[in-house]
Amino acid sequence: MPFLLLFILMPILEIAVLLKVGGLIGVLPTLAIVVLTAVIGTRMLRQQGTATLERARARFGSGEMPATEMLEGVLLLVGGVMLLTPGFVTDACGFACLIPASRRWLAERLSARAVGVVVGGTRTDGLGGMGGQGVPGGTSGGAGSTSSGASRTGAGEDVIEGDYRRID
Repeated sequence: MPFLLLFILMPILEIAVLLKVGGLIGVLPTLAIVVLTAVIGTRMLRQQGTATLERARARFGSGEMPATEMLEGVLLLVGGVMLLTPGFVTDACGFACLIPASRRWLAERLSARAVGVVVGGTRTDGLGGMGGQGVPGGTSGGAGSTSSGASRTGAGEDVIEGDYRRID
């Protein structure tokens, strides 16, 4: 329901702001600003995306899981889409996703909300916390793992086990 409301209200808000700005400065300057924000946003997206990708590669190279960089990559994608959408409100949100300081702030808020996510009635830790490398209490196989791949790292920790069936 909230997404449906967002898809209804956002275009109405964008049209209202575009009409107001167009009435104040004129149609051509308003269109020029909208196109200019798309061009600037595309260049920023390329630059910030490359920097985030390099940080993720460096963390992978050091054996760490680049969870923050992955979340920032999603925010970059969302910001890029918002900047390519005509309008001033989406441009403001898009630039917030592309500016490193605000993107990191957003990523921290999103990852803080992800801690303690409930999956299938079982509480997990961290960003998933299902025994993957780089997740607290997790392993990547080897010692401490059961034959089904579930993590057995200590008493009192939640273990998520399951069976699957391949359907071809």
